[in-house]
Amino acid sequence: MTIDEISRYVESFGGVLTVQPTPGDGSPEVAWGDLFFYYAPDGKVPNGQPFATVVTKDYPGEPSSRLASGVFRLNIDAGRRGQPESQDPSRRDGVLPHPV
Repeated sequence: MTIDEISRYVESFGGVLTVQPTPGDGSPEVAWGDLFFYYAPDGKVPNGQPFATVVTKDYPGEPSSRLASGVFRLNIDAGRRGQPESQDPSRRDGVLPHPV
């Protein structure tokens, strides 16, 4: 799937607010171009973390996922229970716990 296909699919559930930081909107540069999905039927960014994100680059302080042009990571909040202790965050096309 492409990032646009993921965005359209997630937004099809209804009540989803998609935030994509860009230069000049006050967001940190590292977040520019990434997508943040919130459940927000009122259209306002709620307090707390998004329920899903699409990340297009490695963030400082995280193990490298080798994200680069055309390679992205879809993060979905599925809880913490039962996560494997160690995985290769650069593995492609698989389900892995968040690298941090």
